[in-house]
Amino acid sequence: MNWLQLISNKRLGQEDLHVHRKDDRTEFKRDYDRLIFSAPFRRMQNKTQVFPLPGSVFVHNRLTHSLEVASVGRSLGDDVAHKLVERHSELASTLFCEIGSIVSAACLAHDMGNPPFGHSGERAIASYFSEGEGIKYKGQLTAEQWADITHFDGNANAFRLLTHQFKGRRVGGFVLTYSTLASIVKYPFPAIEATKQKFGYFTQEQPLYERIATELGIERSATGWHRHPLAYLVEAADDICYEIMDIEDAHKLKILSFDETRTLMLGFVSPERREHIIERASGTTDLNEQVVYFRSCAIGELEKECVRVFVENEEAILNGTFEKSLIHHACPLIHDAYEACVKVAQSRIYRSRDVVDTELAGYKIIYTLMGLFIHAVMNPQHAYSRLLLDRVSSQYEVDSQDTYVRIMAVLDYLSGMTDVFALDLYRKINGESLPMI
Repeated sequence: MNWLQLISNKRLGQEDLHVHRKDDRTEFKRDYDRLIFSAPFRRMQNKTQVFPLPGSVFVHNRLTHSLEVASVGRSLGDDVAHKLVERHSELASTLFCEIGSIVSAACLAHDMGNPPFGHSGERAIASYFSEGEGIKYKGQLTAEQWADITHFDGNANAFRLLTHQFKGRRVGGFVLTYSTLASIVKYPFPAIEATKQKFGYFTQEQPLYERIATELGIERSATGWHRHPLAYLVEAADDICYEIMDIEDAHKLKILSFDETRTLMLGFVSPERREHIIERASGTTDLNEQVVYFRSCAIGELEKECVRVFVENEEAILNGTFEKSLIHHACPLIHDAYEACVKVAQSRIYRSRDVVDTELAGYKIIYTLMGLFIHAVMNPQHAYSRLLLDRVSSQYEVDSQDTYVRIMAVLDYLSGMTDVFALDLYRKINGESLPMI
């Protein structure tokens, strides 16, 4: 793969359209702006990241997480561009210099396909078909289509949201640039090739991804395609933010003590610098503010190390032979500190009572709504089905003659909900609340 082909500002759905722009924004900055002003992006403020939506203590939701990932992604892209232009002078004054904007836009969109209640919502959707009532529809679908819904994944759903032509629209999705769309896809293979739940695109969008990959010169792999190189930077920005920010949130919620949090954050810093950082942080007596400073130091060290790994492994990344994440290949200090955070998060944070209770409730809500709406689209002649389907926007093809299309329409509708909307609908359907009269 080569950089000059990999970085393209061609837009999906407007390949032959030549538009005269009246401002100085680049096409990749336009991608960012289209995303940040969109309704699906705005709805992420009401979608759970890890902890329940905030009460008296504000913690991260999907929207704040995505904004932070976009910020780190921009730094990663800008720093990589600067270093690689020094190595490859022919890349100067080309679109390659804008990879910070591409990565930032891709980071902004990476979670837009997540259903309500995050991974719990994903599991509820997948298990409804793999082990619930939905299993009876298996005979009506191809093996590829069945894999799509029994492995339902927010990553693939983000690509669908950004590219799919929903009913009533003249073009598909957000009409983003090829390079931004390719950078979002961390798992560039279909669901039928997935060994776990993660995959990159549904059956309906597979031709679109293949068109993008072919245009950008992305090479095929044994199961699908190699990653677009910038997908490694998007992944790194996401990994950095969710792991480090979850630790900070856990401190705010008193799941982790100040000493535990400080030790984890300072693990990313060389021993000879730690005392200096502690001294600087002590300029404030607010322990939360001290944690903010420790967190900024940790993210800075992770960002620099990921840039180093990317630049040193440029050839392997372009050849498609680079394996695992950038953080996996970090120096022992950074790698071990990151793994320490992962271990604490898995044992203390993700299994905390509030998180587990939210997952239990979210699973029940999404599983119940799945059953009701799937039954409705399969039996639209029933009186109750008609009442339910009146709730669904006309952009979703719930009246299609194709079983797979109807199922995907339900998934589109449910995954676009916020946590609060899903809970409210669940309560109304169960007769637990009524509109104000």
